[in-house]
Amino acid sequence: MDDWTEGEFTVSRRTALGIAATSVAAFGLAACGEAEHRNPVPRDAATIAKDAYEFGYPLVLMDVTRMAAEASMPVNRFEHASSLPTPAQREVVRLDRDTLRSTAWLDLSNEPMVLSVPAMDRGRFWLAQVLDAWTNNVHNPSGRRPQARSVLPPYTYVVTGPRWSGDLPAGLTPLPMPTPTVWLIVRIQVDGESDLPAVHSLQQRLRLAPLSAWVAGTEPPAAPPREGIAQPPPEWVDEMDPKVFFDRMCALMAVDPPARADEPAMRRFETIGIRPGGTVEGLSDVELAAAVETAQQQIPVYLGARTVNENGWLIDPDVGRFGTNYLLRAAIARVALGASPAEDAFYPTLFASTGTGTGDGGTGRFRLHFAPGQLPPVDNFWSLTAYDADSYLVPNPAEIYAVGHPEPVTLNPDGSTDIAVQYTDPGPSVPAGNWLPIPEAGQFSLTLRMYAPKEEAIHGRWRPPPLVPVL
Repeated sequence: MDDWTEGEFTVSRRTALGIAATSVAAFGLAACGEAEHRNPVPRDAATIAKDAYEFGYPLVLMDVTRMAAEASMPVNRFEHASSLPTPAQREVVRLDRDTLRSTAWLDLSNEPMVLSVPAMDRGRFWLAQVLDAWTNNVHNPSGRRPQARSVLPPYTYVVTGPRWSGDLPAGLTPLPMPTPTVWLIVRIQVDGESDLPAVHSLQQRLRLAPLSAWVAGTEPPAAPPREGIAQPPPEWVDEMDPKVFFDRMCALMAVDPPARADEPAMRRFETIGIRPGGTVEGLSDVELAAAVETAQQQIPVYLGARTVNENGWLIDPDVGRFGTNYLLRAAIARVALGASPAEDAFYPTLFASTGTGTGDGGTGRFRLHFAPGQLPPVDNFWSLTAYDADSYLVPNPAEIYAVGHPEPVTLNPDGSTDIAVQYTDPGPSVPAGNWLPIPEAGQFSLTLRMYAPKEEAIHGRWRPPPLVPVL
């Protein structure tokens, strides 16, 4: 059993992740450790606690998401999505209907894991995101950029943990990771229900195995499933007791430590006991609750320093690679956990309400108008998806959740395109495929997904049109 040591505190991966998988009630009974030397409580302790919550939010949310996933699929094994998502699926926010996901939670504490991606039919989009425990996209091989040593598929990679060293067999492309906990997300383009069998076949040809089993040509036994959770992970984290949250964060940092660039932030957090294996100290329950409440108010609405607002669409080039922008990292984790870097899939997102721009209550009817030749510029394809106030697909009688893919939108005679965005069926005046339902009332959001976007989209030379209320 591998141990990680921080100062005089030692915690095994199994112990820490076992703690992380228990109930909230159990967390309330056992902190993850005490700092040996208590420092004077700084005057700005409440602000430090708020910042620490924003810093640790992605780590804790990832762990709860992992816990939910491992109830149905053991660690180091793929779980293949077999159907297109519906509003009933609430394990992960902002699901798309353009790709089928094959996901796996990797534990690299014992040895590396080998990933093999098969040959795909020509032009089919695929992307393998390799995320660390803090939601950073560390590696992202794709059909456009396989980043592999082999020229032709299958492309075979080996994902290595931070403490691993050794020789690799020839032909394997190393993907070193800074944390032993890794979330692997493989997305494969699916062109509607009729295309599902073809994608299922590709999913079954994905291979994932420990390095030793790969070399030996054996199939290792699967770990037993773990106990799951009864509500969506974001809600679970939101409702977590503040002290429970920070103690869980401390336990997880003992397994998946912060990056070297995080040292200045960690020095601040340590002044209130927050460190790998520590426990928050120096603040009352009321003060902690107030700090967490402030952070929870800031996270969903934060815009990064480089976030651009183009006609109401928020575009951030730092998605997936956050550096030390901790609040942006938390904000993206909250509304789009697992979002990919812009070079792979570009996600302009617009937030609105059914009453936006139309006076008292509004009509709840909107239009997107693309000028001739101004549909989203992509090398693969694009889609437009609607979400409710909680970032889940919108229930609607027509069961339409996205437009643009797989069926293309219909152009007007002059080459322009109009998309009706509203709850009610707009009738025969709007072509089939040009209507996107939104909630009947309240807040909603739209995400314009651009798969393999062209440079003019990434660098702002192309802009999405505004969402215009229809009076």
